[in-house]
Amino acid sequence: MRRGRAGGEDLAKVGQPGRTTLEEAMTNTNLQTVQTIYEAFGRGDVEAILAHLTHDVDWAAESETALAPWHGHRHGKDEVLGFFSGIGQSLQVDEFTPLTFATNDSDVLVVIRFGLTSLATGRSGSMNLHHWWRFRNGKVCFYRGTEDMAMTAHLFGLEVGSRSAAH
Repeated sequence: MRRGRAGGEDLAKVGQPGRTTLEEAMTNTNLQTVQTIYEAFGRGDVEAILAHLTHDVDWAAESETALAPWHGHRHGKDEVLGFFSGIGQSLQVDEFTPLTFATNDSDVLVVIRFGLTSLATGRSGSMNLHHWWRFRNGKVCFYRGTEDMAMTAHLFGLEVGSRSAAH
């Protein structure tokens, strides 16, 4: 099983004598782009995020459900805008802390600690998110995000198995 690569080295080797340093691993262009996207998210700068996506980006967060307004499958920048609108209209983001990154030549995988408060119910909580970013010609062409669906349902006051949108 491949564990991800940073600058051509296995991430498991980062920090070992004679191996890639963490600083060198952080120079990965795709990783830098993801970090730039996260910084733009923190500022609420959706236009800056969209600038890093291909025109035909394939974007999905919890694509099998419509439990929350940001869930579902989207194609192209215009539809991705709806993802961010769904978050902005329904959540207060209390924490967004990337915990770990893994990269290879085309992909970046990230685990994030995410704290949120539902604007509809006032309930708050935190969970780990998992993001998978794929790149083509230096831009994001594919994104998948997963989250703790039971926590999301709780925050919106819904049954865990519910498929109704929380708008």
